[in-house]
Amino acid sequence: MIIKPIDDMAQQISELEGLLTETSGQQQKRVEEELRTCRAGLRGEKDAAYFIDFELKDSRNWAIIHDLRIEDGDRVAQIDHLVIDRMLNCCVLETKSFHAGLKITDQGEFLRWNDWKKTFEGLPSPLAQNVRHISVLKSLVSKKVDLPKRMGLRIGPSYKSFILISPKTRIDRPKKFDTSNIVKADLFLQTEKKMFDELGVGAFLMAMVKVVGQDTLERFARDIAGLHRPASFDYRGKFGIGQRSISDAPVQESLPPALVWKSQSASAPVLACRACGSAKLSVQYGKFGYYLKCGACDGNTPIKIGCGQPSHKERIRKEGLKFYRECAECRTSSLYFENAL
Repeated sequence: MIIKPIDDMAQQISELEGLLTETSGQQQKRVEEELRTCRAGLRGEKDAAYFIDFELKDSRNWAIIHDLRIEDGDRVAQIDHLVIDRMLNCCVLETKSFHAGLKITDQGEFLRWNDWKKTFEGLPSPLAQNVRHISVLKSLVSKKVDLPKRMGLRIGPSYKSFILISPKTRIDRPKKFDTSNIVKADLFLQTEKKMFDELGVGAFLMAMVKVVGQDTLERFARDIAGLHRPASFDYRGKFGIGQRSISDAPVQESLPPALVWKSQSASAPVLACRACGSAKLSVQYGKFGYYLKCGACDGNTPIKIGCGQPSHKERIRKEGLKFYRECAECRTSSLYFENAL
């Protein structure tokens, strides 16, 4: 069963595509690289999600959470996929997409093939990255998730790390370093089942003692999904691109009266928290720009705006306690939200 589907990155990609038209030189190259990375990452996640969902979406013996972003103090983990079975085995899956080949050395170093330079180049270890993700997840589950009980004792989950690689990628594996949890995305379930079948008698019996009901599994997974804190992105700040003001927008000398900058609405739209549905919200500004903060559940909701016209980019403008959504191309402004005193 799918508890949380894969996130839609259309707005993120659209924003980067728009920034390409505002940049040049090295700044544009940085935006292009970010766009390529986003597209490749999304493609890899979608491919992995397809194989996972195809096998497990109709089974109530497995719970699937895609794109889980969690925060524990100043630690953040972005988990691509989390697959949980009825023994509360939490398989934390990190997907990696490579255009060509991947090589892993006997020392556990990861190298990817650069087809342009015709050589291997180093990259951060996804295994170490997943260790950090699991550390954050374990900490939050222990503090904020009500674990199921049996005979008065809490049943603790176990955590497994897997790195999923595109089925088309060539992997050169070492002889001395264990890479059994680095698998092609289409072979993950086969690998996981094989590991379970190879358990010793003692470990098998211990695992079976932990089996929970389907409803308990679903509640456990939904509690974890409730820890999700969506990210917001300030690409303009990241790449040093200034905000476009109204005065920056090109204006024709003989502008028709119908296109004069105008207010579209005097009242703000009705908004709700994406996590709990509460309307107890306030607009806040964080590392990645403006977002909605919920006073009921303390969750974050991204601000998604758009005038609907191709290539047009709306922005949020603050004026005291009021926040306006504005489109320089359409030359329109409308009240989006007003914070309470």
